[in-house]
Amino acid sequence: MKALIQRVSEASVNIESKTYSKVHYGMCIFLGIKKNDTTINVHHLVDKIVKLRIFSDLDGKMNKSIQDISGDILVVSQFTLYADCTGGNRPSFQNSANKLNASPLYELFINLLKEKKINVQSGKFGANMNIKLKNQGPVTLMLEI
Repeated sequence: MKALIQRVSEASVNIESKTYSKVHYGMCIFLGIKKNDTTINVHHLVDKIVKLRIFSDLDGKMNKSIQDISGDILVVSQFTLYADCTGGNRPSFQNSANKLNASPLYELFINLLKEKKINVQSGKFGANMNIKLKNQGPVTLMLEI
């Protein structure tokens, strides 16, 4: 399971030219789910993300977590994070989980974040989405569990 995390001042998902969801200061997380990922992976990744100190304290050091700042999180499913481009010029997605397995893990990821009392918005799993974000910093991190 991979999470591409961007610290944002705002982010939104548009589907069919309409705003589907929007967040303010916090994180935009692109979530990739691979074959064989389980609920254990989801729990570990959520625990890591909520404790991740990527927000500045009063001295400008990254010492605060998403919970410390009462920030928002926008979660977007992103199967292309498991693209394999080693065999040629066309990406292979054989390492990505199929929709039947990935969708419940994506929903669990969102629900576990909400249980942590974080304002969580999301994209629509499997939809063609346009993502708008303002990367603040910029800060971009890749986590893999």
